[in-house]
Order: sequence, then structure tokens, then C-alpha cells
Amino acid sequence: MAPRRRRLPRKKSPTPFESLGAQLARARVAKGYTQAQLAEAAIVSLAKLESIEQGRRPLTPDLARQFDMLLGANGLLEVGVEHLPDADSVIPAWALAFVDLERDAIAISSFENQVLPGLLQTEEYMRAVFDSRVPILDPDEIALQIAVRLERQEILQRRVPPVVSFVLSEATVRDRLGGDEVHLGQLRHLRACADVPGTTIQILPLGLTAHAALDGPYVLLETPEHEHLAYAETQRGSHLVHDPDEVSILAAKYAMLRTQALNTVETKGLLDQLLGEQ
Repeated sequence: MAPRRRRLPRKKSPTPFESLGAQLARARVAKGYTQAQLAEAAIVSLAKLESIEQGRRPLTPDLARQFDMLLGANGLLEVGVEHLPDADSVIPAWALAFVDLERDAIAISSFENQVLPGLLQTEEYMRAVFDSRVPILDPDEIALQIAVRLERQEILQRRVPPVVSFVLSEATVRDRLGGDEVHLGQLRHLRACADVPGTTIQILPLGLTAHAALDGPYVLLETPEHEHLAYAETQRGSHLVHDPDEVSILAAKYAMLRTQALNTVETKGLLDQLLGEQ
């Protein structure tokens, strides 16, 4: 009997972000730039350039045009960005309105009791969150979801970022999604974010005898036109609140939550304590 052929493992196709990132890397090398040199010339962080080249973060149109000019790519990268999957095809339809509002908001207040807010998640924590989804997501879809979430985080790096407040249940910082190494990296990131001007993080401790938001997590937004809105997600959908009376009630709940939570100094102390236990 002839020996049975071994089936070779199927090679994973690159995602659109990975393909465009590889194009950028080739153009950079051809022009003689190191990653550090190109990051400095484009005035972006080295970590961001590395993420783009590795396909973990999408290349934006403005940055594509800048790289095209620096690398003499004749618009190649800008055309590539035009063919990337639209964020609208990755973000659930029921969340699109919120993402648009979040992008332009001048103030954001977020309460979470199940999972850390997307704006504060590390890439590894994001992967652990998406790996926990039921039904299981395709690896390529996870890569796209992570890239879009990383792009959302760029609002915190704007020249004039929004004023942001987070109240986080202590359970969200103690859960070890992704394992000990991911947890440690996420704690370090939270601790760093707690020192960023304009960003306030407060932890709502376990064992409370009163809780102002037992109905679950939500986000308050203020638009550039000073309209106040609220947003809440369920297991299979979301609710965008425009009614001023309803938003006012949620704002009052958030104000009460902040009095029940640890203050910013106490929160930093708890994060330091958790880091010391690692």
C-alpha cells in the first residue's frame, strides 16, 4: 500500500490591513528609511508605525498621503486605503451611530461593569475579548475588529482630545481575560492612562452597600454643538438616548457613581497594589 500523503497546513491569507502594511514596509525599505526614521519624519509614534506595517492597525487616508509623499510612492498607499474594508462593514449596524458620535465628542463619560471600555483596552486584551465571543469569530474578522477598535482609540491622541471620565467596576480590572501576561499588560496600560491629562479613571470597589447604576453600563456624550446624549448596549443591540429628561437621569446616576467610586488618587493606589501582586 502506498504511503498516505501528509496534508500540508493551509497557509493563512493576509488580511487587507496586513497586505497594505507589507506594501508600506516595502516602500519604506526601498527608500532607505528605518521604521524609527520614517516615524520621526511623519511625526507618528514608532509603535503606531509598527502596528500599521504588521496589519494590526489601519492606515488612514491622511497618513497614507503623507507616506506616499515621503516615500515617493505616487499615490499607491492612498489607493490601497481606498480599497480597505469600510469600518461600517465591521462595526455592527446598531453601533455605527455611536461610533460616529464618539469620534467627534468633546466629552465622554463611561461606566463599565463587565469589560473594560474599548478606549482603554490594549491590543492583547481586545484579542482576548473577541476570542471569548460566542459564536466563535473568524480570525480575519477578529483582526479587522481589533484594527477598527485601535483606530477608535486615536481620538484620545488628538491635538485637542475630549475630556474623558471612566468609572470601572473593580471586577473589570481583576478579571484575567487572556491570562496573566495579558492582564499585567492591561493593568500597566490603565495605570499609564490614569496619569494622562484630561482622562479620569475611577474604580467602583466591590462590596458596595449602594450602587447608582444597577441597570448596567452606559456612555454619556457631549457633541461639539453641546448636545448631550447617552448610549447603552444589550446582548444583541443598542439604545441611543436623545431625550433630554432621560439623559439628565443617566447623568445624575453617573454623578452619584463618581461619589461611590474610589477617587483618582485611591484608584491609582489600587492599580499600583494590583501591579505589585503580579
